Order: sequence, then structure tokens, then C-alpha cells
Amino acid sequence: MAEWWAWARGKLLVDRRLILVYCTVYFTWGMAMNWFGSWAEIAKFTFWWQVITCYILYMVPISLLLRNLPFHTQYAYGLVAMGFLEFGGYGLETSYAYPDNLVDRFFGIRNFSLGMALFFALYFPLGNWAVQRIYRLLFGPGR
Repeated sequence: MAEWWAWARGKLLVDRRLILVYCTVYFTWGMAMNWFGSWAEIAKFTFWWQVITCYILYMVPISLLLRNLPFHTQYAYGLVAMGFLEFGGYGLETSYAYPDNLVDRFFGIRNFSLGMALFFALYFPLGNWAVQRIYRLLFGPGR
């Protein structure tokens, strides 16, 4: 376990500007997705501030751990992470799925959380790619 903590610490100790870019991108992405989920009546957080707990406090550290891994590896680990998040969110009712929503109608009600986890697992490889591009654009390629 000490080995894992040493590895994780090395991945998490990064330039503060990189963390700021992650937080800005993920917060904006989270607010937009929460708005879209409400607007399309698919799903939403019970409270807006859950964007902070889910996207910044949960997803940013996981993204930092997964960055620089191949796309498929980030997606696979992201699927596990999002599976736990989706299961917990709907199980604890901190997330709300609209009845007879688009995902339910297309894939069936029993596949809703799985569909959400499969979709949101893409956030890790896509988020890492986007943050890397923005960070290099703002601060140069040497970082």
C-alpha cells in the first residue's frame, strides 16, 4: 500500500496552474452537463454544488492519476470510477433521474446507470486531453 501512495503522490503533486486548469475545465463541464441534463430531462444533481464534489473533488484527482496513460486504459479505469459514482449517486438519491427520460426510452430503465457510467467514463481521457491542450496553450509546451 505504501508503494501505491508513493506512486499516487507523485501523480498528484503537479503545478498549481495545471490543477487550476483542471478545476476550471471540469467545473464548467459539470455545470454545462447538469444544465443540459435538467433541460433535456435526463438527469440532474439534487443540488448545484454537487458539481464541485463530483467534478472537482472526485474527478480531478482521478484524472491526474490517469493522465499520460493510453486512452483505453483511462477509459477502463474511468468506467470503474464512474460506476461507483453513478451507483452511489442514484442509490443515495443525490442525483435525480427523470422518469421516462431519453436514456430510459432508448436503452431501458434497468440500463440507465450503466449507460451513464459508460458515457461519463469518457470524461477522463477526453478531459485529460483537453486540459493538456489548454495548459500547453496557456503556459507553453515545456510543462
